[in-house]
Amino acid sequence: MDAVTVVEDEVRELVRRRGLDPVAEPGLVRSLVDQVVADYGERSLAGGLPRLGDAAGVSRSVFDAVAGFGPLQRYLDDPTVEEVWINEPGRVFVARHGRSELTTTVLTEAQVRDLVERMLKNSGRRLDLSSPFVDSALPDGSRLHVVIPDVTRESWAVNIRKFVVAASSLDELVGFGTLTPQCAQFLEAAVASGLNVIVSGGTQAGKTTLLNCLAAAIPASERVITCEEVFELKLRHLADWVPMQTRQANLDGRGEILLRRLVKEALRMRPSRIIVGEVRQEECLDLLIALNSGIPGMCSVHANSAREAITKLCTLPLLAGENVTHAFVTPTVAGSVDLVVSMALGSGGQRWVREVVAVTSRVEGDVIETADVFVTREGRLVRADGYPPHPDRFERAGHDLRALLAPRRPAPPTGVR
Repeated sequence: MDAVTVVEDEVRELVRRRGLDPVAEPGLVRSLVDQVVADYGERSLAGGLPRLGDAAGVSRSVFDAVAGFGPLQRYLDDPTVEEVWINEPGRVFVARHGRSELTTTVLTEAQVRDLVERMLKNSGRRLDLSSPFVDSALPDGSRLHVVIPDVTRESWAVNIRKFVVAASSLDELVGFGTLTPQCAQFLEAAVASGLNVIVSGGTQAGKTTLLNCLAAAIPASERVITCEEVFELKLRHLADWVPMQTRQANLDGRGEILLRRLVKEALRMRPSRIIVGEVRQEECLDLLIALNSGIPGMCSVHANSAREAITKLCTLPLLAGENVTHAFVTPTVAGSVDLVVSMALGSGGQRWVREVVAVTSRVEGDVIETADVFVTREGRLVRADGYPPHPDRFERAGHDLRALLAPRRPAPPTGVR
């Protein structure tokens, strides 16, 4: 038995005796690990025990095994890693800068199951044959998704999308080259003025990050309700913020709370503004009705362009039932949505705002008219000739819309980090 195994066994026994929760009390566990490693080092000098070698390395390995997520912890701690996934125990991948890499980490089926059980321990969510899928959040905000056989062929499929706080404001996104200063100032004013903003983009395009940064422009006096499948939004700068997430059914098949229910409940909570993390199904109808009633809001949608996002917003509400028709939905979208901000993801992992499109509220046939406010030309995000609706709201909020959108010198190419 090597030194790491001996120390780990001793730490686990002490954790059990003292009734510590490694996930909830990592600081206490870390102190305990350091004490056990120091004590073991002194005892090993007397002989009869394997030598420690690198004490710091042993402490890190034992802590990761007891309070972290074992062999995966180093990837979760690595700021260059954006996502970790397991296709089978011997094939663990990570994504860095938008590119996937097969790691040298090899697990066993038992280790994978143990890691998933530990990740789900305090989530209140379960994984079994009747519920072979699960979405949850890790303590650091990373998003967990797991699928088990017989939905998968043989092995558990695990995805961990890390919550990387790269930016918390639009100004910080400007520093990353995600958008230009003029576009950032315009979007900040639009949010502060109460316009309804939709963020669109593909997988990993930075929709949640942009949504967080847009929310930073919400006036501090507002009461904001957020609705998500799993907690991801971080609006801690707001004093009056209520985050809500969905819940899966219990073993009896009861107690499930869908995103649509959360949006309906949010309307009863005196919101100044509602934010939905991502609309994917019929909850889109309830959000549109809320926006159309005069409650400002934001959400994200999986779409590769602003026009595609608008089309999707006109389609998703139809899932709510046969009594919901295009004739109702299309003008509702036109009257509810003010701006669509489309994000793009480059092959090297860079993320940038591709376009900002205004919805004019006019409908010709089944087509909602739009106006380009910012577009990408020759790799640069530039001012187009369109204007957003509701200029009076900008004026009431103290913003000069003409000055915000006046021509400026060209900015550097977008997507530069």
